[in-house]
Amino acid sequence: MRIVIAGGHGKIALHLLRQWPDGTATGLVRDPGQIPDLEAAGQSGVVCDLENVSVAELTEVISGYDALVFAAGAGPGSGVPRKKTVDEGAAILCADAAERAGVRRLVQISSMGADQTPDPSRDEVWAAYLAAKGNAEADLRGRDLDWTILRPGLLTDDPATGLVTLAPATGRGPVPRADVAAVIAALLTSGAAVHQTLELIGGETPVPDAVEDL
Repeated sequence: MRIVIAGGHGKIALHLLRQWPDGTATGLVRDPGQIPDLEAAGQSGVVCDLENVSVAELTEVISGYDALVFAAGAGPGSGVPRKKTVDEGAAILCADAAERAGVRRLVQISSMGADQTPDPSRDEVWAAYLAAKGNAEADLRGRDLDWTILRPGLLTDDPATGLVTLAPATGRGPVPRADVAAVIAALLTSGAAVHQTLELIGGETPVPDAVEDL
């Protein structure tokens, strides 16, 4: 299976690239200086700025792949406008392109709380982030694609444990980014959880079993 990852230099994406069979994944990056990191992971990279590419151009880039993973995000320190253009706009753009290119399998990394009203004690950027994720989720659910929406808990850079809790509702909790990548890899290779929205935190179930249990 050949996969393409939007946001290919993100931390989860780099874990997924390292875990995926060499030479069968491509990361989309905005900065050409990031491509050597993807190559060091055994994969390839393509320069593609998701805030400035047309749907026709992106369709051409992703044509021929078996699956697309949306792992892009505006990231810490970005303001309200980029939550709208990346976390929402780029996600919708990728779904548009996937439909046009015939890339039916799409895994979208979202966020816990994307379906809830933001805590009023949090700042406007956080509210914009959750709104953007929620809008991207709603858009994807209405599409004729084999989609899965994954909402990880508090992301950490701890080593992978290989043990998770994966379900429509898990409650809050931390999860290593490496384990998130492992779950995405298992979802892609198994074909499980199509048309499901799942939460993910650390737990006691091995990743293969957690995905099989779905």
